[in-house]
Amino acid sequence: MKKFLLLFLLLASKSYSQNNFSGTWGNEKCKDCKKEYIFTITIAQSNSSIYGTAEITSDHKELNSGVLDVTGYVYPMGDKAQIKFKGKDGIGSSAVLIYYDGVLQFSKRGGADIVPSELVLKKLY
Repeated sequence: MKKFLLLFLLLASKSYSQNNFSGTWGNEKCKDCKKEYIFTITIAQSNSSIYGTAEITSDHKELNSGVLDVTGYVYPMGDKAQIKFKGKDGIGSSAVLIYYDGVLQFSKRGGADIVPSELVLKKLY
C-alpha cells in the first residue's frame, strides 16, 4: 500500500508541474503557409503565471510590431493560457494559447491589431 501511495504522489506531482508553454514558439517552420510575417513568442511558465516577449517581423513595415511584453496565466488543467500583449506605446491586445500535441494554437481575443488573429505555433527551441 505504501508503494502505491508513493507512486500516486510522484505521478500527481509530475502532472502538476508541467510547463507546456515555456520556450520559444513561432511560425518560422511553416511549410504549407504563405508567410508575410514571422511571429515569435518567447515565454516562461512559472506555476500558473506566464511572462515573456513577442515580436512580429516582416518585409512590410506596417506589419512589424517591435518587442511586445507578454503576461498571463495558465488555467488549472495546464493546457490553456490567457495572455496579454503590451507594446511600447501602451497599445495592447489579448489572446488564448492552447497546448495540444506539441504545438500551440494561438487565437486573438480582443484589443488592437498588433498580433495576428489565429496561428499554429511550433516550438523553435
